[in-house]
Amino acid sequence: MTDRTGQGPDGGAARPAAAGVPEDAMRRLAQLRPGEKGSLFTSDLTVNEFLLVREAGFRPLGLVLGSSVYHVGIQLGRWSKNQELTKLSQAMYHARELAMGRMEAEAGALGADGVVGVRLDIEFKEFGSDIAEFIAVGTAVKADGADPGPTGTWLNNKGKPFTSDLSGQDFWTLIRAGYAPLDLVMGSCVYHVAHQRIAQALGNTGRNVEIEQFTQALYDARELAMSRMQAEAQALEAEGIVAVQLRQHSHTWGSHTTEFLAIGTAVRPLRDDHVIDRPTMVLSLDA
Repeated sequence: MTDRTGQGPDGGAARPAAAGVPEDAMRRLAQLRPGEKGSLFTSDLTVNEFLLVREAGFRPLGLVLGSSVYHVGIQLGRWSKNQELTKLSQAMYHARELAMGRMEAEAGALGADGVVGVRLDIEFKEFGSDIAEFIAVGTAVKADGADPGPTGTWLNNKGKPFTSDLSGQDFWTLIRAGYAPLDLVMGSCVYHVAHQRIAQALGNTGRNVEIEQFTQALYDARELAMSRMQAEAQALEAEGIVAVQLRQHSHTWGSHTTEFLAIGTAVRPLRDDHVIDRPTMVLSLDA
């Protein structure tokens, strides 16, 4: 589960059309005309985030997005045992990768060095109970005075713009402290938690006791998601992953089937020293 879709033959970002970016999106991106005099940008950054991204040495180019409407089917199994539903895990991962790949292709069309403030959302549609839209959206940026360090480029080792779900404030802090984002890395695991036997459920009535099979199931599922996220970061030769989130959601599968998603921003060092500016005291003049 470590291959990002939307890559070209050289491993870099694919052409937008090959990644599934529609013509309407390409016309919208062409109207932005990044780098030309009088051009405008679009962004979902807040005012404070926009100013801090500019302060970090990056210029917003435009809002980029990717979408994938995906049918997430069912997988049969033995419901009396704890088990990963591997087909569902792969489906949830692949759908997000399609959306991410198209967002990256839009960023590449703008000549971006990266995408900041990335959000990954899922919305189940009324077309059917198993149909969901996966959306990736963020602000494409271009380095404007920021030093990429010894690599000489802000692109990651796959030749693609970096992606990050850090806020504008955290992105500014990361750059100022001597680190650069590489990519938004993630791992997914859809897991079925076995039903308790009737005798076991009755035996636990009125007692404070650990339900070991539930503990083990949730533990295993999180570990699978975390290990897959770490494998993505290792493929990028990252030093580490920051702002890791462990999300859990049952979506439409019912109470005993849950997706665990581990997601964070893989980073690399820009320099050997990592000096963080000391905070300055601000004295309010308000009464």
